[in-house]
Amino acid sequence: MRKRPRFLSADPAESPRWNHNIHYHRLILDTVPADAQTALDVGTGNGLLAADLAEIVPEVTGIDVHAPVVETAKAESSDVQWIVDDVMTHPFEPGSFDVVASIATLHHIPDVDAALRRCAELTAPGGVVAIVGLGRTSRPREMALHVAGLVQHQYLSRRRGLWEHTAPIVWPPPHTYTEIDAAVARVMPGATFRLLPMWRYIVEWHKPR
Repeated sequence: MRKRPRFLSADPAESPRWNHNIHYHRLILDTVPADAQTALDVGTGNGLLAADLAEIVPEVTGIDVHAPVVETAKAESSDVQWIVDDVMTHPFEPGSFDVVASIATLHHIPDVDAALRRCAELTAPGGVVAIVGLGRTSRPREMALHVAGLVQHQYLSRRRGLWEHTAPIVWPPPHTYTEIDAAVARVMPGATFRLLPMWRYIVEWHKPR
């Protein structure tokens, strides 16, 4: 039976840290195949997603270019292999991971197509890519969703408190949601792209066997 990830309890006493990224860990974790043995957290930041993945996947690697934030990540789990490097150039073998996950990282990479191709390359046949990211609004329905997200943000941040991460920030995101959706369709045929409240989207792609 899978353990309960540490940052997802409905009880604030059990899950003391909350922010928009932690809020969406569950969506990524729900994509993990039951038989997954290896996972990569791209742009691991403070390491919270990697630590949650390590609760359900035997071998987890977290990679980030920012050495100081990886030092903080090491305190989250001794079961994760932490790497300071650029995922775009690190010498991972293609198809090394059953799960390639990322949260709030894709907008740090200027070439979104190249970033998606790299995630697909590193995923084993039958594995999954799960990405929660940020984009810019360009259509009325996106703006309406994020207005609703603002209400959700205010409620949850008052109830839970807002935990501030220490990873570098890129703002505003360089790509619109429309541009990211188009890139996903080009690079990962059959992937799903869905907008989320609180200024996020999710991509889920299962690599053919």
